[in-house]
Amino acid sequence: MKEIKDPEQLKSYLHAHQIESIFNEQLIPHLSLCSFDQGELICSQGDPSEYLYVLVKGKVKIYTTSAEGKALILSFKKPLEVIGDIEYVRSIDIINTVESISPVYMIRVHHRWLKKYGRDYTPLLQFLLEIITQKFYIKSNSLSFNLMHPVEVRLASYLLSVSFDESDSLFKGQLSTASLKDAANLIGTSYRHLNRVIKKFCTEGLIERNKGFILVKDREGLSALASDNIYE
Repeated sequence: MKEIKDPEQLKSYLHAHQIESIFNEQLIPHLSLCSFDQGELICSQGDPSEYLYVLVKGKVKIYTTSAEGKALILSFKKPLEVIGDIEYVRSIDIINTVESISPVYMIRVHHRWLKKYGRDYTPLLQFLLEIITQKFYIKSNSLSFNLMHPVEVRLASYLLSVSFDESDSLFKGQLSTASLKDAANLIGTSYRHLNRVIKKFCTEGLIERNKGFILVKDREGLSALASDNIYE
């Protein structure tokens, strides 16, 4: 993580996402702009929660890990999104691990300043309410999506989520075959069946699998198959 000491760049992100008004004059001096490299952890499950993060550029994945070390990807997020909102409201440790899957920029503010200057600030509270309720709505849709759509549709959606970032045209990600078990868990299928569908996609020219990676060859074809990208 790198802290970017550029007030004008911070202001530009606030303005671009129209969120200047959710922070009052007392909070603004305590906001900081941070960047994260691809693959860098932003916060880890079980760690003390200290900051509220606002994702303003890039894409992250959110996953949980069981006591046995089994990881389950829960969702992918792109701007505008908040990380650590539930932890702040409930004063609890980090619920899930958040990792950048493309270069990421976030605005962060420490909890002590939120509690001192934002606890009773209506625009901020309204913003957090909208973000949290939107997460419940998306989660409900995701559960329905997994129940109602075939694996081919779910895998196409997943590949689009991990391989592209609409805000960064230079980012063309690849999916490591080592993460296929995580993918199977997320989309609700067996690892064996997932591999059968991947083989089918390769035959149809949608993707290419080699040297430990899966590369998307036909983005438009996957988009047509996925329709709505439910994992974002």
